[in-house]
Amino acid sequence: MEMDILEKCAYIKGLAEGLGIDSSKPEGKVLNAIIDLLSDITETIADMDDEVATLGDYVEELDHDLGEVEEYLYDEDCDCDCDDDCCCDDDDCDCCCDDDDCDCCCDDECEYMEAMCPHCGEEICFDSEIEQEDLICPACGKNFSDKE
Repeated sequence: MEMDILEKCAYIKGLAEGLGIDSSKPEGKVLNAIIDLLSDITETIADMDDEVATLGDYVEELDHDLGEVEEYLYDEDCDCDCDDDCCCDDDDCDCCCDDDDCDCCCDDECEYMEAMCPHCGEEICFDSEIEQEDLICPACGKNFSDKE
């Protein structure tokens, strides 16, 4: 069976005590100080391991929650409240309404547009009021109008 670092440190401490090191001599003082330091370092590392495990669990939980948020935001096919399958004739619209009263994405003026960065190829969404030449890609940080 393999020992963890706390057990190994306790084992070394026990060996040193079994040797009957004379702490009044300089060599004994040095060895006892090294063993005390080793014990402190070992406890600090064990505490850090516990904190890393806790943080790992927390990150895993956040990742799960973020996945649910992404699924809600990005997998939605429709911005309106109907439960029908998509029935719009407009190729740019993923809405499920063929109704003229719909306030969702079937409107002639779209709030957001999509463009592919000419530098890195990342697809980004931006407000339709912004000129594409004024865009800066969040992935690579380059302006769309800059030439390579």
